[in-house]
Amino acid sequence: MKDILIMGIESSCDETSISVVKNGREVLSNVINSQIKIHEEYGGVVPEIASRCHTEVINGIMKQALKDAKVSLENIDAIAVTQGPGLVGALLVGVSYAKGLSYVAEKPLVAVNHIEGHIAGNYLTHKELKPPFICLIISGGHTHLVNVKSYNDFEILGKTRDDAVGEAFDKVARVVGLGYPGGPKVDKLAKEGKSNIKLPLTHFENLDFSFSGIKTAVINLHHKTPDINKADICASFQTAVTEMLISNVKQAIKQYNSEKIVIAGGVSRNSFIRSSFDKLSNELLIKVYYPEPILCTDNAAMIAAAGYYNYINKEITDLKLNAIPNLKIGE
Repeated sequence: MKDILIMGIESSCDETSISVVKNGREVLSNVINSQIKIHEEYGGVVPEIASRCHTEVINGIMKQALKDAKVSLENIDAIAVTQGPGLVGALLVGVSYAKGLSYVAEKPLVAVNHIEGHIAGNYLTHKELKPPFICLIISGGHTHLVNVKSYNDFEILGKTRDDAVGEAFDKVARVVGLGYPGGPKVDKLAKEGKSNIKLPLTHFENLDFSFSGIKTAVINLHHKTPDINKADICASFQTAVTEMLISNVKQAIKQYNSEKIVIAGGVSRNSFIRSSFDKLSNELLIKVYYPEPILCTDNAAMIAAAGYYNYINKEITDLKLNAIPNLKIGE
């Protein structure tokens, strides 16, 4: 059987990335240009700056991705691009570039949902992983609990009703003076503290999440007692967030009788969350999967992997493709 090479293009936020993936499982190249240093001074991503940066570097990244993969554009079978969700200006850079490549190289164009891309990142780390399974996607912009029925069939079991978990991490980090990006800094400082502060948890009858209550409690606590131990705040915040994630995942396991839990998204790099799910794995005798760190945050390899399954399922789009900043999973 002929190998299928998919070029993935990702530009949904502040990473410009292009990758070449073989048969949806093997990364031949994965070039990522991060804008973190640029946005650090602003305390968060500035959409206009992100779009301009994507435009400046995307063509060079494409050439590097082909060079690293030791292939030419003629060898590529299809071009997969993030259609959404994300920042509209940033998405448009990737979509427009992908359409141009598709037209010039006469290659099929495949649209990919960014959230489905995060799920597919695990296929690159765990070659044996196959649906069905329950997936928890935790990132700066998304918190979803998804029943992955097949490579192309997704059922949302729960999602955040307010802040995404990564967004809450960033806001807490900003309040306690850690800066941007907040997730890794909270994780690091929490190791020096104790989880000794009780924070409110909001639970629903279904599998939805809410993180604004925890975040607001931390902000109020810090304002009222500015000399409070910041490491303890971070440790307590992380514990409360993880408790909510674990609670909903346990319900989903019971409800769907699942033996496989997949964690995806940028926040899946958090060391405390990983160790907590490792304990859950031992407790319930289930298998927990995480992507390798480089595949947790936004990258084009995960887009190419998801694009592969869309491509072999004959989900091809045309040059009328447009960015959809609020694209829902499964659409």
